[in-house]
Amino acid sequence: MDQHSPLVRLTGILDRFTENTGRTLAWLNIAMVLLTFTVVVMRYVFDQASIFMQETVIYTHATVFLLASAYTLKHNEHVRVDILYQRMSGKGKALVDLLGTLFLLLPVVIFILVTSWDYVMRSWRIFETSPETSGIPAVFLLKTLIPVMCVLMIIQGVAEVLRNVAVLGGALPKEPAALPSEEKL
Repeated sequence: MDQHSPLVRLTGILDRFTENTGRTLAWLNIAMVLLTFTVVVMRYVFDQASIFMQETVIYTHATVFLLASAYTLKHNEHVRVDILYQRMSGKGKALVDLLGTLFLLLPVVIFILVTSWDYVMRSWRIFETSPETSGIPAVFLLKTLIPVMCVLMIIQGVAEVLRNVAVLGGALPKEPAALPSEEKL
């Protein structure tokens, strides 16, 4: 296996998808700050409250939090206890990451996907709306973020598995920057 193998190329494609998704979602943080500022000004300067705008901030935050989780995984920024991990060799880290992805990440994400499916579908069947009269009439869209997050995490989880197999096979060093796809971003 070498750096130009189909396995490494597929890893690069999946990583690029996750990278582009994360960078696009990052712009929602600016929108969230502006919306929050607007809500505060409306409330304390003009004495006007807008449930719709407040819920928009919540929806935006949920979107960023859920959908950027794969981007966070790609950049190895999820919380971890790395007392032993930091002292391991590149192949040791790859083995730990591979086993963690196969036996923890992917099963948990698939469990969330399967168990949330009926919850999301019930919301879609009734086109669930906000309990607030002037709220966003699309709670079903908010709930849809749960399975979308799962799919994005599965995509990046597959990329992590492929990358770690490539590291263990000697096609890639452990450093994420070694992927050819990263140079084009």
